[in-house]
Amino acid sequence: MSTPQHCPGFTDLKHLKSFICKCQNCGKEKEIFSDEFNREHICSGCGEKIDFSKCEVNAEA
Repeated sequence: MSTPQHCPGFTDLKHLKSFICKCQNCGKEKEIFSDEFNREHICSGCGEKIDFSKCEVNAEA
């Protein structure tokens, strides 16, 4: 029996990028991963929907 060299699913996730965006309403930062762009995100600070077309990307990891 061989031991896996990494966790299952690693190859599916190794190209993900994360972005830190500020809420347009209250300014609270939210980390969003590249595989999550197609879903709705709600700000944990004010409860408003985050509009990606108005989101300023402040950092990329």
